[in-house]
Amino acid sequence: MAGRLTGKVAFITGAARGQGRAHAVRMAREGADILALDLAGPLDGVPYESATPEDLAETAAQVEKLDRRILTYCGDVRDLEGMKAFVESGVAEFGRLDIAVANAGITIPAAWDEATPKMFQDHMDINVTGVWNTVMASAPHMVAGGNGGAIVLTSSYAGKKMQPFMVHYTASKHAVTGMTRAFAAELGKHGIRVNSVHPGGTATPMGGEDLRAALEHATASHPRLAGMGTTFLEPGYAEPEQIADAVAFLVSDEAKFITAEHLSIDGGMQHF
Repeated sequence: MAGRLTGKVAFITGAARGQGRAHAVRMAREGADILALDLAGPLDGVPYESATPEDLAETAAQVEKLDRRILTYCGDVRDLEGMKAFVESGVAEFGRLDIAVANAGITIPAAWDEATPKMFQDHMDINVTGVWNTVMASAPHMVAGGNGGAIVLTSSYAGKKMQPFMVHYTASKHAVTGMTRAFAAELGKHGIRVNSVHPGGTATPMGGEDLRAALEHATASHPRLAGMGTTFLEPGYAEPEQIADAVAFLVSDEAKFITAEHLSIDGGMQHF
């Protein structure tokens, strides 16, 4: 239903490309104005190219082509005060905040005995604390606005089952699943719904050749686990727009009695 987010404002992290850009464009198509945050700079240790300021500018251009307003910010989800300042400026500019999507995250494949303390800490800082920061920067504006709201936290297939050769990633995404339930419980009295989405493999720059090579290296340590996460559907991965379809539903009034839910968009891979 076109226009189901008309008049609303959405804050999206990791918005420069991939799933984050898809969320921004889809919500703009549905009528929302966008606050888009991305580090848009180097991420140490990840086996894929980082997003750039040019990527974030392209997201803005695509939103503006849909005649929606967008503010962008090259910021780090680990920086709570920076995020708060950006969201505050966005609310001052657009007048309200209705939606938040904590999409930013990292993944680094590694067998358990090749993972490093820094690798584990980076996953906790970005995938867990960064998600908490997103809610803490956005929910107070929804409460103050008195219009309710909808928050979606991006977990993963690894947040319901587990992802082989990613103890650190699996731990972080299970934390996001628990955070979803906890925030939903406490924010419900304000009419704010909190749900998580659980993508499987998705065709984004994160899943490029370098990441696949790192995963193949880790898989060689225990090939028996290689078949885990096989999808029931073909192709065995989603397009970012398919994740955005699900998120657009969850933040719309069509889902106004859905909260603390954990929606898989993984072609059935959690069951294999």
